[in-house]
Amino acid sequence: MTTPASQFKPDYAVPPGWVLEEYLETRGFSQAELARRCGRSAKLISEIISGEAPITPETALQFQRVLGLDATIWLGIEADYRLHKAQEAERLRAKEHIEWAKQFPAKELMKRGFIENMRSDARTVSELLSLFSVASVEAWQAKSLEMSAAYRHSPSFNSDPAVLATWLRLGELRAREIDCADYNRTEFRRALSRIRELTQRPFDEALAEARRLCNSAGVALVCIEPFPRMAASGAARWLMPHRALIQLSGRHKSDDHFWFSLFHEAAHVLLHSKKHIFVDANQETSSDLEGEADDWASNALIPIEEWQQFADIPQFSRTAVRSFAESQGIAPGIVVGRLQYKKKIPAQNLNDLKIYLEWRNGELRSKIAA
Repeated sequence: MTTPASQFKPDYAVPPGWVLEEYLETRGFSQAELARRCGRSAKLISEIISGEAPITPETALQFQRVLGLDATIWLGIEADYRLHKAQEAERLRAKEHIEWAKQFPAKELMKRGFIENMRSDARTVSELLSLFSVASVEAWQAKSLEMSAAYRHSPSFNSDPAVLATWLRLGELRAREIDCADYNRTEFRRALSRIRELTQRPFDEALAEARRLCNSAGVALVCIEPFPRMAASGAARWLMPHRALIQLSGRHKSDDHFWFSLFHEAAHVLLHSKKHIFVDANQETSSDLEGEADDWASNALIPIEEWQQFADIPQFSRTAVRSFAESQGIAPGIVVGRLQYKKKIPAQNLNDLKIYLEWRNGELRSKIAA
C-alpha cells in the first residue's frame, strides 16, 4: 500500500502555458486563432501562456471543445501550478522563521515519527506548523500567548516553553485517538479508587487498566515521553467541556512518583477550573491550587489519619513498610516515596521496594532488570 511518505512529490510543476503552447503547435493554431475560436481576446491567451492569467473553468471548457483535452485536465494542470507557486512563496517566507523553528525538539520529533525527515530548515518550519495545526508562525505565537495565560495557576518551572508546548501538543494528539466516554465526575472518582488498588499489581498491567478506567469516565490518560529541557511530570486540562486530559511524563522513572503525579493531576480535574492548564514540575514551592492538589493526592493514596499513626513508629523497616502498604491496599513504593519526601528516611533507603520504569518503543514500562 502506498503511504504518504512513499508517494512521489516532485518539487516542480508544469506551467499551463507550456502545455497550451504545445497543443497549439500540434494543432497548427496561432494564439490569435485559438482566441477567435474560443471567443476570447488574444491578450488573454497570451497572458495564460505567460502564466500571468489563470485558466478558469469557463476557459477550460472552451479549450476542451477547441483542443480536445478534457477541461478537468486543464484545471488540474492549473491547480497544480498555482499550488506549486504558493508553496514556493511559503518556502521563501519559512526561511525567515528558521530561528523560530530551532526552539523545538525537531530531531526528536522526527525520531518519534511526528514530523517527516527534514530536507531543509524551511521544510522544518512547515512541518512544525502542521504539527501544531496553525497556518503561520504568527498564528502559533498568538496561540502560545493564549496557552501562557492558561498556565497562570501553575507553579513556575524550568521547562523550555517551546519544548513544553510540544510535549503538551503530543498529548493532545494522542488523546484524540482515544475513544472516551463523556466526563462523569462520579465515575471518575470510582475509577481513581480502583486505580489506587491497582498500584499493587505489576506496573504494565496496572497502567493499561488505569487508562481504561479513566477513559470510561471521560478522562483521557496518556503517557508521553519527556523531552530534554523539560521539567514537567504531568499536566491536566480540558480538551472540551465533556473531556479532560491527564498527561504524564514518567520522568522520575519510579512507580511512587508516577502514581502520585496521576492523582495530583486528577485533583486538578476534580477540583479546579476547566479554563486552565495545570503543569506539575514537582517543585517545593507552588501555588495554592498546586498545594491543594498535592494534599488531595496525598490523602487519596494514604489517608492522613492512617499516615499519622504509621509515621509515629520508631523504625521504618522493610517489613513494617510492606505490612503498612498491604493494610492500605497500595504499592509499598508509594509508602517509601512518602517517607523519603517527609524526610522520615534517607532518599537512598528502601528503594528496592519501588518499581523502576523506563521508556521502550514509545511506551512507559516497568524496567527490565539488567
